[in-house]
Amino acid sequence: MKYSILYQGAFPLLQVNLQKGEVIKAESDAMVAMSTNIDVEGKMDGGLLGGLSRMLTGESFFFQTLSARRGAGEVLLAPSIPGDIVDVELDGSYSLLVQKDGFLAGAAELQVSTKMQNLAQGIFSGEGFFVVKISGKGMVFINTYGGIHIINLEPGQEYIVDNSHLVAWPDYMQYTIEKASSGWISTFTSGEVAVCRFRGPGPVIIQTRNPRGFGSWIRKFIPTKSS
Repeated sequence: MKYSILYQGAFPLLQVNLQKGEVIKAESDAMVAMSTNIDVEGKMDGGLLGGLSRMLTGESFFFQTLSARRGAGEVLLAPSIPGDIVDVELDGSYSLLVQKDGFLAGAAELQVSTKMQNLAQGIFSGEGFFVVKISGKGMVFINTYGGIHIINLEPGQEYIVDNSHLVAWPDYMQYTIEKASSGWISTFTSGEVAVCRFRGPGPVIIQTRNPRGFGSWIRKFIPTKSS
């Protein structure tokens, strides 16, 4: 499977060239355009329970499965939000944990499921009790809100990430959820409530924009209904 990420930045496009017999699965409604000999189907990866578990993370019930059964062809995919696309090749030795709405597409052999976080992580992480878990061998494409920055931590090195900027991290990394500031007054005035403290080794993928911050900003410009 050959691919290119076009127009990197706010409005990228993933171009995938499938050889005959190759298949890629993508988030529902990710397909922008495709060759006429590509077949697209809606499938429940992992059956009914798999579809239901993905709904707990905010993902769609079905995947798009795009197949080149009738010969080689091209597929164009894009996320629904403005932001970049990053490619990650999984070798099967670990799983990738991804924020909700972060999965765009991946090799057909990959398993996309959910992982339940513990009580503290679920309440304070901002991602809820479930995150997306991607396992197996193959290429996966993650979309972000804003640009992408990868923090590579050395063994024992710690780094703090605002939860709203967190995108993906390998499941072997240690992380804890904690208050951003030492006191509640400082927490309120700083605007930071909960953060993730990661401990290396390993990479942490973050996004340059905060969707909650954007939501708060744009609400100021929405006219309220007069009484």
